[in-house]
Amino acid sequence: MSIQDTNARQTVLVTGATGYIAGWIIQYLLEAGHTVHGTVRDLSRTDNVAHLHRLSASLPGQLKLFKADLLDHGSFDEAMQGCDVVMHTASPFILDGYTDAREALVRPAVEGTRNVLDAVQRCASVRRVVLTSSTAAVFGDNCDIKGKPGGMFTEAHWNETSTVDHNPYQYSKTAAEREAWAMHKAGRGWDLVTINPSMVLGPSMTCSSRSGSIDTLLQLVDGRLRSGVPDLGFGVVDVRDVAQAHLRAAFKASATGRHILSAETLTMMEIARILKGQFGSRYAYPLMTLPKAMTWLVGPMVGPITRKFVSRNVGHHVKFDNRKSREELGVTYRPVQQTLCEHFQQMLDDGLLKTKAA
Repeated sequence: MSIQDTNARQTVLVTGATGYIAGWIIQYLLEAGHTVHGTVRDLSRTDNVAHLHRLSASLPGQLKLFKADLLDHGSFDEAMQGCDVVMHTASPFILDGYTDAREALVRPAVEGTRNVLDAVQRCASVRRVVLTSSTAAVFGDNCDIKGKPGGMFTEAHWNETSTVDHNPYQYSKTAAEREAWAMHKAGRGWDLVTINPSMVLGPSMTCSSRSGSIDTLLQLVDGRLRSGVPDLGFGVVDVRDVAQAHLRAAFKASATGRHILSAETLTMMEIARILKGQFGSRYAYPLMTLPKAMTWLVGPMVGPITRKFVSRNVGHHVKFDNRKSREELGVTYRPVQQTLCEHFQQMLDDGLLKTKAA
């Protein structure tokens, strides 16, 4: 049973409805008149879902919220009833502050994916699943780019270098996507399409919606990295482009397989220069790009990075082939300058940025 191109209004389940990407997905679905079933861990946290209720009140689509937990088998069954499409966005994005990576990252990502897809298997109405994966499932360390044809990562590549001890977040995303493809192969015939974004930036639906990406940008301007940043580059993509890609992956019959979402690759210093050019010198931007040897020496002493990470990532520049997202999904990428500046302006408006340069 395959999905057909249609403009008809459908019922779509969005897991992790309070998430950074999920908020924009829900807005676009409601704007198009679809019915959205959103899952959250705690319905009593009204502050976390207030922005979703405001969207529902002002847009033509309908929103229904359900309680569900990634680690609670069967908890997605009620929310999934009557849905045509499932968008599984819920997954932990924690880069530090945990003591057990398997429990904090890997288990929720993999078991959560398994629980959602088990519910898909029990729900005859679901025709397609769109999984929010990541370029973290494409590669583990920047040095993995060595030897890749054209010097670019493509959808054909898989992360084979991360483990629960080295880059555990990347490992969790890889393990979860591999589990999804395995369950799809053994399933009853529903379609699976994955969206694999690089670092997602851009304005959030609410200042209470935080992510590792948002915190990374905050560090570049609040003084924590004032003395300098490593020569570390990564792909950047606008959260709104990622959300739109989910809708196109859901409703285009021709959408298949994996899709890298990345507008451009930037270094940390290049991001800081873009922001300084737009907002001036009032904020505590990094002063320099640190030599790799210095990063290797002091990095583990001042932050949650290892010397292995420094060796395998700093100074290795990555590129992504985004042709499939443009040609198959029709994604038109926003300029990264727009993404960064609108994101930063929202941080100012929301009062997230407290530290200014002297």
